[in-house]
Amino acid sequence: MKTDDLIRALAADAGHRTLPQGRTFMIAGGAAIVLAAVVFAITLGPRPDALQSLDSLRYLFKFAVMIALAGSAFALLRAGARPEGGASGLLLWLALAPLLLLAGVLLELFAVPSADWARQMIGTNSRVCLTFIPLIGIGPLAVFLLALRHGAPTRLARAGALAGLLAGALAGAFYAAHCPDDSPLFVAVWYSLAIAGLSGLGALLAPWIARW
Repeated sequence: MKTDDLIRALAADAGHRTLPQGRTFMIAGGAAIVLAAVVFAITLGPRPDALQSLDSLRYLFKFAVMIALAGSAFALLRAGARPEGGASGLLLWLALAPLLLLAGVLLELFAVPSADWARQMIGTNSRVCLTFIPLIGIGPLAVFLLALRHGAPTRLARAGALAGLLAGALAGAFYAAHCPDDSPLFVAVWYSLAIAGLSGLGALLAPWIARW
């Protein structure tokens, strides 16, 4: 029996209908991006020099890290939604974004005088970062948790944590267009804290929302 057929059979036993898993997560991904974009546009919008900053490697680096994290988290979430698991073979991909961020931090430490490290890390916008990444990401988190109901994950807390990680990465990618702090040191601390909060929230909520 194919996995999608098994998921539909299990869901029928549980009393709710499901879409094919591939279609479900593509729809969920599109809906999450649109929802994050709408919240970002209403609450913040891009910074005034966003277009001019496209020639800045530090500015572009924020998007590279967030997109790498979102891509690996999306692949892991889809795999983890299947009853046979299959996510373990993809776990190494989850290290891509942290390794990229670590490389950026090391380069920043070499490029910036040590007297300026603390200032670069604290930045000017840390409270806004900790507020708006979760605010932008809470809707996508709900979308991904609901999408898990169309699968049959056996490790709900882990699947929920991945859903939060994915939602946080999407939110971080949008927030990066507004954030005036481009230092990898700032991204490593404040973006990571905000995304970790969403990941923890996903792990707590998944056993209630994504249960099948």
